[in-house]
Amino acid sequence: MRRIFPAYAYGDGPRRGCWWDETVPAPDWPVAAGDISVDVAVVGGGFTGVSAALHLAEAGASVALFEAMKPGWGASGRNGGFCCVGGAKISDAALISRYGAAEKDAFRGAEVEAVNLVARLLERHRIDADTHSRGETQLAHNRRAYARMVAQAEADEGVLTPPDQLAAQGFGGPFHGAITYPVGFGLNPRKYLFGLARAAEEAGARLYQQSPVERLERGASGWRLRAGAASVRADAVLIATNGYSSEDMPGWLAGRYMPAQSTVMVTRPLTRSELDAQGWATDQMAFDSRNLLHYFRLMPDRRFLFGMRGGLISGPRAEPRIRRRLRRHFDAMFPAWRGVEADHMWSGMVCLAWNRTPFVGPVPDRPGLFAGLAYHGNGVAMGSYSGRLLADLALGRWPDLPWPAPMRDPMARFPLGRARRALMWPVYGLLALADL
Repeated sequence: MRRIFPAYAYGDGPRRGCWWDETVPAPDWPVAAGDISVDVAVVGGGFTGVSAALHLAEAGASVALFEAMKPGWGASGRNGGFCCVGGAKISDAALISRYGAAEKDAFRGAEVEAVNLVARLLERHRIDADTHSRGETQLAHNRRAYARMVAQAEADEGVLTPPDQLAAQGFGGPFHGAITYPVGFGLNPRKYLFGLARAAEEAGARLYQQSPVERLERGASGWRLRAGAASVRADAVLIATNGYSSEDMPGWLAGRYMPAQSTVMVTRPLTRSELDAQGWATDQMAFDSRNLLHYFRLMPDRRFLFGMRGGLISGPRAEPRIRRRLRRHFDAMFPAWRGVEADHMWSGMVCLAWNRTPFVGPVPDRPGLFAGLAYHGNGVAMGSYSGRLLADLALGRWPDLPWPAPMRDPMARFPLGRARRALMWPVYGLLALADL
């Protein structure tokens, strides 16, 4: 594989200390070996890949999924657990300019439908994923941000909380007002992922671990893959590797995705007196209004989760630095909890696109090859939804859920090719200045 971060980013170092690993054991998928022949091969065992495998198997297709590492190893097993509207980093004005008002509305509708899909999957497959929160709340980090929220609330369905009412709503911190959106909920991402995987296996999907796909080529009778020790033949292939993608799997992906680090911590359970001291009395999942945002929520067991965009360098010396920086930000925002232990900290990759929208669709000029990726840090809902769309596409049918033009538009290349990470330094610098 050819990836653009150092090897450390793709090893166990960044995810060491992940709290979710302690909440539910991983399933013991077999390692792929021998000759395997299926209708559809899925590359990647996260939300996108497992959702695709589940929906394909339920439709009667034979499907095999190949995860390069262990179940839950990637972003789907180490994210913040925010099932919310999102998936893009593009404004409504830009969507309208590029695609028109109707497609803008269709895309925003798809974002909502993605959350609804996860809710249906949890209910239908009886997955207990520790869900909580009624929608999500954005907290203004300064007065200018709250002024924008006031204008925003006049244009959509968000509900404002003025600064003098934050304490009554249980939002204790250095905030200047808030806006709450009704769609979304928090969950344990590992429990959700493994619940989906169990349902996929029960439907007939074959899921393999420690079986990295290292070769992918089109033959006379479909696609051929080398997955670990297995030789695989498939009529169609789905690429579902997101922030852990490779420049050569397939080669079309080279330069079209940008991995970006995100870092998370989870405290020990907080006592009632500690919660009162900070004035935090809500289970609402929340994030602040910064471009380089923080996201946080009080979980059902009273542990507090806090995350932020990670560093721009990955390595055994850089990782401790970003974790210390995360702790400093936490202490500044929640000073009453400065002494609260947070033994669980970890990092992972989100995936960005130059288009600033997710891509779900056929890979150009490669019949039978499809991809779904680039959820911009909102993969719980959008990844699950993309897997559902990919299942329909692999079966040769137009999806019966919204598949708007912003998601169908092929991914553009970033400038600088394999050196494109250099773009992140000035971008992060400008975003940080805008947050002041």
